Amino acid sequence: MDMLAASTPVKAIATHTKAIVFVFCFLGLLADGADLMLLSYSLGSLRQEFGLSSFEAGSLGSITLAGMAIGGIYGGWACDRFGRVKVVFWTTLVFSIGTAMLGFTHSYLQFAGVRFFASLGLGSLFVACNTLMSEYVSTKYRTTVLATLQAGWTVGYLVATLLAGAIIPEHGWRWLFFIAIVPVVLALFVKPLVPEPPAWLAAQAERQRFKREGGGVVVKKPDSLKILFADKAARRMLMLWTLTAGFLQFGYYGVNNWMPSYLEQELHMNFKAMTGYMVGTYAAMIVGKVCSGVLSDALGRRNSFVFGCIGTALLIPAIVYLNSPGNILYLLVFFGFIYGIPVGVVATYMTESFETRVRGSGVGGAYNFGRIGAAFAPAIIGLLAAQVSIAAGMLVMGVAYVITGLIPAFFIRDKIHDPQKA
Repeated sequence: MDMLAASTPVKAIATHTKAIVFVFCFLGLLADGADLMLLSYSLGSLRQEFGLSSFEAGSLGSITLAGMAIGGIYGGWACDRFGRVKVVFWTTLVFSIGTAMLGFTHSYLQFAGVRFFASLGLGSLFVACNTLMSEYVSTKYRTTVLATLQAGWTVGYLVATLLAGAIIPEHGWRWLFFIAIVPVVLALFVKPLVPEPPAWLAAQAERQRFKREGGGVVVKKPDSLKILFADKAARRMLMLWTLTAGFLQFGYYGVNNWMPSYLEQELHMNFKAMTGYMVGTYAAMIVGKVCSGVLSDALGRRNSFVFGCIGTALLIPAIVYLNSPGNILYLLVFFGFIYGIPVGVVATYMTESFETRVRGSGVGGAYNFGRIGAAFAPAIIGLLAAQVSIAAGMLVMGVAYVITGLIPAFFIRDKIHDPQKA
């Protein structure tokens, strides 16, 4: 706990305020998730129109993750410095406008450059939404609420899947990206209704008091990033979560970016059939995320997270080696359920690992330093797809999930800090 802020009381929060904050963050993550899937469903069209190789197609996913990593690191610091709500609003504008601009690109380099810019907002938004919501929910129900919030991402996947199936065959990939301008309207409408969380306001009040009590001498409270690296326990937690988040996202985004192409190219599904199967996968993923929250509030964050990681690792080779026309839907639905568990738990598990004064920087830093390593996943699968098969790349993602589960199993305990306390 922040020693200076320990004495600052945090006021009770009205239920209707929590509901408004949840809707604000849910819509933000829905738009974030939809944006990621727009690229996945457009890869086939982009490869044809721009003449992309498998590696170039995969590199667009890697560029997205690299931009998200940089944006997320800055976004975490900005959350601590300027406020959680402000960061959610401005990053929504950045990625929404940037993604819509992709519809005007005419080459690989143009698309890659605009995609990188838009991804800066995507990475920041994820950190800001989870940090904001965690500070509005009590420890008892935090994982249930945040896991349900993560379902917003998967609802975004569903929205993108349905839009892709309806728009790309009839109107082409450009119109799919033009639709991304919609979140700007939502952000402008909802932002005035959402206050900054009391814990952050209390920490800011202490920061101002710290400056005033310096008298005639200019006294400046240490920046959250400096505190994060100076404190031994916080630095250790940053390292552990960076490794965990890196392997988690390596597996998650690798599979997410290439699963539609795997079903279409190597299992020979037509585009509309493939999107139908992906709807089933993502619907199951929503249920998995919500169930993971309830389970982890009852049995612990670590147990649920590790179970989800190892389960996902086992199901990937099952999809590759045991699939048939008769069972592939069942395999994908079961996979979607288990695949959603680690993502549903990680937000609470991670935010409770850092104290308030460094939470934004800690979560943003760990998740996005890890994302830098994960950025190689889509390109690696692209290389394996060119040399061997997409399936070979999927198996590599399974190994990443095993490592993801083992690190917290041995080194990261539950509920180290309470995000509702300043």
